[in-house]
Amino acid sequence: MGGVITNLEKINSISKYPTSLLKKIFENVSEGIMITDKHKKIEMVNPAFEFVTGYKRDEVIGKTPAVLQSGVHELSFYLTMWEKIRQEGIWQGEIWNRRKTGDVYPEWLTIVSITNDSGEITNYCGIFSDLSERKIVENELEKRLLTDSLTDVSNRFAYIERMDSLLESSSTISHSVQHAVYFLDLDRFKQINDTLGHAVGDTILIEAARRIQTLLKNKDIIARYGGDEFIVTLTNVKNVREAATFAEQIIGIMEQPMNINGQEIFVSTSIGVSMYPADGETSEQLITCADKAMTYSKKNGLNGYSFYFDELQTDTQRVLLLDSELRRAIENREFELHFQPKIMLENEHIQGLEALVRWNNERLGFVSPAEFIPYAEETGLIIPLSEVIIEKACEAAIKLQQFGRKIPISINISSIHFKQQNFLESIQTILERYNTSANNFEIEVTERTVMNSATETVSKLVRLKQLGFKISIDDFGTGYSSLSYLVRFPLDCLKIDRSFIQHICSLDEKQAVVDAIIQMSHRLKMKVVAEGVEQAQQVDILRKMNCDIIQGYYYSKPLPLPELLEYIEYWEIEHQGRK
Repeated sequence: MGGVITNLEKINSISKYPTSLLKKIFENVSEGIMITDKHKKIEMVNPAFEFVTGYKRDEVIGKTPAVLQSGVHELSFYLTMWEKIRQEGIWQGEIWNRRKTGDVYPEWLTIVSITNDSGEITNYCGIFSDLSERKIVENELEKRLLTDSLTDVSNRFAYIERMDSLLESSSTISHSVQHAVYFLDLDRFKQINDTLGHAVGDTILIEAARRIQTLLKNKDIIARYGGDEFIVTLTNVKNVREAATFAEQIIGIMEQPMNINGQEIFVSTSIGVSMYPADGETSEQLITCADKAMTYSKKNGLNGYSFYFDELQTDTQRVLLLDSELRRAIENREFELHFQPKIMLENEHIQGLEALVRWNNERLGFVSPAEFIPYAEETGLIIPLSEVIIEKACEAAIKLQQFGRKIPISINISSIHFKQQNFLESIQTILERYNTSANNFEIEVTERTVMNSATETVSKLVRLKQLGFKISIDDFGTGYSSLSYLVRFPLDCLKIDRSFIQHICSLDEKQAVVDAIIQMSHRLKMKVVAEGVEQAQQVDILRKMNCDIIQGYYYSKPLPLPELLEYIEYWEIEHQGRK
């Protein structure tokens, strides 16, 4: 009460000052002032009141302060306020009022009751400061504290805060609820930063965040976790299949080329997924599990996703699970082929398709070929797996013919499968079963497969040619290259490994090697395929070198068969016209 009495004494003591001085202060202070009579009818306002509220003096004289009420506060708020003024003579606090324009704004208001010498209330005086600007600044500061300044999505701290709140509310729900946490890391981002510059890197991060946001619902959460890492929470998922579908959607939308400064850039992402409550009941546990799954995904091949599971803890358990799931998948033919077009530079015809195997498993998520093919080779499972792949390639060739297209399909053959005694017989048996011709296919073998130039190897290659297969050497330049075998073997095509193509725009020595390989191949009557082509500049350089065929994301990512058929139709309309 002492503070209130002091304030009242100060206000009452103002009367000893000259009226002209009080008027000068009244008209020039930045705070709005409103004086009412004892019945709360407005008698006087100052210019600052007019400026803040938008009401002219004549518009409010004789009215009550209710003209400014915003509707934000309930009746009980005002009753409590006036009760305090009646008891203590003063009230101050934050209140929301309405300007003449209709805008609602916050102000800091002090209301004092003025009494005469007899202690009777004669007037009320309200003094207020507009808090709008301060609120805007506070909101902006809060936003900056919780938002990543580059991508404008939440930062790590805001994400954890929102996750904690989500998990707290989820734990109180009577029915079971699941959330999926995705830890994303952009593939080869450091290389992009180093070669194209940080400005391009920043643009990629901004575009990545924008693309992911297009997939989210209101309650989902996205944050830039740091560097080129993003984290996403998909709330209230029905099951693991829905969580997997969303991971595939992220991969799909990130695969689309980014047009930056007139240049198409391709970026992929590796994803780890954890599930609430199965993998953890706290934000920290879920993030850690998703991070571990992402690291595993990246280690076993880029541009894929993996779920976290307890078997990640030990390699032995992981191998056991992989073994049992791979055997079951081979038995049930649970693999899918994606096809990447190969384009002739001379006439822009689709010259061929490379068949690439994909495996999505309910327990393991997307399993990279970089993991399951080496394991299949170690265990001998590569032979039945290869037979499944060849069968699916035959089915695709039949579909293409039904579509009215005869485009050779390249099949990668493992060295272990190639060296089997019954290799030729098994392929012939499959072709006969599907009633398809060998001239629908191209066999791709690596340098390591044919480096042993034994009579048996030459004999198998010659026999494949006689059956009608085309033969190409894959990943040329990565093995212990020997020019002599190129002359000895009946090869149609040579594929330059992507590691050379990636740097032909920036490294002269890589460009020289590629140029030399192309000239040598042409002298040996072989066509040359450049794989892993992603940029228009690479295409221009390869065209000047007279490279025959281009394969890579510049033209198309590997596509499942239905999408491939659409792509072929679109391509022919755009480049060749309908046949």
